[in-house]
Amino acid sequence: MPVIDIPRPAFMEDEEISMFSDSVSKFLERAAPAKRIAKWREDGQVERDFWREAGEAGLLGVSVPEEYGGHGGDFRHDMVVVEQVTKHGAEGFAASLHNVIILPYLVRHGTEEQKRKYLPRLVSGELVSAIAMSEPGAGSDLQAITTTALKDGNGYRLNGSKTWISNGQIADFIIVVAKTDPEARAKGISLVLLETQGAEGFARGKKLDKIGLDAQDTSELFFDDVFVPGENILGGVEGRGFYQLMGELPQERLVIALQAQLGIEHALDVTVDYVKERKAFGQTIWDFQNTQFVLADLKAKGTASRVFVNDCIARLLDGKLDVATASMAKYWITELQSEVVDKCLQLHGGAGYINDYPIARMYRDSRISRIYGGSNEIMKMLIARSM
Repeated sequence: MPVIDIPRPAFMEDEEISMFSDSVSKFLERAAPAKRIAKWREDGQVERDFWREAGEAGLLGVSVPEEYGGHGGDFRHDMVVVEQVTKHGAEGFAASLHNVIILPYLVRHGTEEQKRKYLPRLVSGELVSAIAMSEPGAGSDLQAITTTALKDGNGYRLNGSKTWISNGQIADFIIVVAKTDPEARAKGISLVLLETQGAEGFARGKKLDKIGLDAQDTSELFFDDVFVPGENILGGVEGRGFYQLMGELPQERLVIALQAQLGIEHALDVTVDYVKERKAFGQTIWDFQNTQFVLADLKAKGTASRVFVNDCIARLLDGKLDVATASMAKYWITELQSEVVDKCLQLHGGAGYINDYPIARMYRDSRISRIYGGSNEIMKMLIARSM
């Protein structure tokens, strides 16, 4: 029985959702066994073949409309994929990035031509996606980017560099955040769609050596006079990029909060199992009152955070999730994840510092959640603005 054992929310009580969850779970059990995941961690990335396999199994583009090759689901189906990937420890497979963060830009903001050209290939796994926002000198402050996409005949020339790009080594479809008007701030930003195959002047830098998320490739990208056709501005009109980004960030931050919540629940489950088996001074670690008090406190907080994240999901499904609430979820639940994982590692004793134990990997992997998707300091600013 899981430590956080509140009932599933009503919006997930759907036979079709349960069947889809079983299907995703069975695919991951078959296609992503522990040996294969260990190879991903060793290589620092998931191989392209797995993305095609996932596409064939129906894990990609689950909420993309059917007319564009998708499966016609909604955010609940996206949640199922995120949950099952987390439960199976396949964290290098960035399905949440591909499905929940990148594809919605095309679905909601793309022209009809852009949707028909790219979405079917993204759903099948023929194309793997990335979004290039951050730069060496611009992280959360997107208005400070210096990458440009300047007019050249019937297209644009991309120049600049990006860093900390998830899927950077394998992505062949990249949404690049660039300035089409360097003199403007927000109104000068556009989102540029780049297919990397045959893109002269495009280069991938080194795979960055991170402290966690070993199987997730994160890279630098370089653009040196890369030509992009004029029709590859997302939505077909310059200057809308910043507003497109802001419109999608609440969902992105909710996904980060959901992943953090899943991390909280997994950490508690493995820790309770461990302390009830491990013995010291003639009794199990669980028998010490301190252990029970620590875990009771974490269960109470983890239960509250699960109720909160479920409420945020319900709001999103109703089209009512606002920036401040999404920011609160991302901020509070990722902070709680760090607290829970740290205290759970402490209860493992020396074993918690050994990478063979899942809690050690969780400790390294969870740290980034307070930074990406907008640092938690930025989340506090956004929350304060709502007061």
